Amino acid sequence: MPLTKIRWRWLRNPLKRGTDMAESWMLLATVVLIAGLAPAAGIAAASAVDAASQRQSREWTSVSAVLTEDSPARIGIDSTGGGSGRVHATVRWKATDGTLRTGETAVAPGRRAGDHTTAWLDRRGSLLRDPTTPVDSLAQSVAVGAVTASTTGLLLLGADKVGVVLLNRRRYAQWEKEWGDTDAQGRHQQP
Repeated sequence: MPLTKIRWRWLRNPLKRGTDMAESWMLLATVVLIAGLAPAAGIAAASAVDAASQRQSREWTSVSAVLTEDSPARIGIDSTGGGSGRVHATVRWKATDGTLRTGETAVAPGRRAGDHTTAWLDRRGSLLRDPTTPVDSLAQSVAVGAVTASTTGLLLLGADKVGVVLLNRRRYAQWEKEWGDTDAQGRHQQP
C-alpha cells in the first residue's frame, strides 16, 4: 500500500494541483538531502573531533611517575572483561626543572605505592588528571558524529514539515477562494 501512495504523487491526475506537485518535489528533495547531508555532516563532525583529540594528545609529554599511595580497586563491573578501567591515585614525578611534584592522575587499578607508571603532562607541564585514551577519543568521535547526523536529519525533516504547513495554508486559501466563486455562481443562477 505505501508504494501506491508514493506512485500516486507522480501520476497525472486532473485533480492534482500545483501545491500537490510542490509537496511531492519537497518530499523527494528532503529524502535526497537527508540521505546525503546527514551522513556527511556526521562524518565531518566526527573527523573534526578526532583531529582535535589527536592534535591535543600530540602536545602531551609522558613522564615516569611513582605512585605515592596504593591505587584503589576498581569499583563496578567491566563488561568487556578487560583491565582497561582507570582509577585516580596520587603520583610523584620529576619536572623538567628538576623539582619533584605530586598530583592525582588516572592509573590502572590495584597498583601499589612505589610502582612506576606513566603520567602525561600538557604543554605547560601540568599533570593531566584524565588523559584521553584512543578508545575514549573514538567513542567521543562516534557519539558526536551520530548526534550531528541525527540532528541534521531532524532539521531537514522539520524544514519539510514547515514547507508542508505553508503549502497547506496556500491550498486552503485556494479552496476557500474557489468555494466562494462557486457559491457566488450558484446564487446568480437561482430564480
